[in-house]
Amino acid sequence: MPDTGDAALLILRMAVGFVFLAHGIKHFRNREKTMRWTAGIGFTSPAIQWFFMSFAEIGAGFSLTLGLLTAVGAAGVVSLMAVALWTVHRRAGFWITARPDEGWEYAMVLTAGAVTLGLLGAGEWSLDHALGIAADLDGGVGALIVASGVAAAVGQLMLFFRPLRQPTGS
Repeated sequence: MPDTGDAALLILRMAVGFVFLAHGIKHFRNREKTMRWTAGIGFTSPAIQWFFMSFAEIGAGFSLTLGLLTAVGAAGVVSLMAVALWTVHRRAGFWITARPDEGWEYAMVLTAGAVTLGLLGAGEWSLDHALGIAADLDGGVGALIVASGVAAAVGQLMLFFRPLRQPTGS
């Protein structure tokens, strides 16, 4: 009988990993549009943002999907979502259906899934387990690795994010 915990971790890894892999491929293939969007929300150096966003999403997606260096992939997701939450979603409120911007519910769920994977690890049905490194990357170590994703997000925001000034009313 299969271990339901390992099955649940596989399902969570596949769901979060696929979302990030798909987003990364979309951003990679739409370089100019992605660069315009990042500039439009207040990022300097849109080409750098496009490059790191695309490859971080692709890398995190592969990492989680394969269960390879899972805590590192989870840290990537946490970093990407922390930046997204701060720059785009927080002002729109909770609901993703809020318009014109999307709320933060979806980003929160992806972040929670990534933190869960960082803490629990990829499970036995993963390359981490097959390579014998799973126990080295989950638990407290996984928590530290995932926390480094928050630190990376703060660094990115400090270096590259310059919020656009909204016109003030008279």
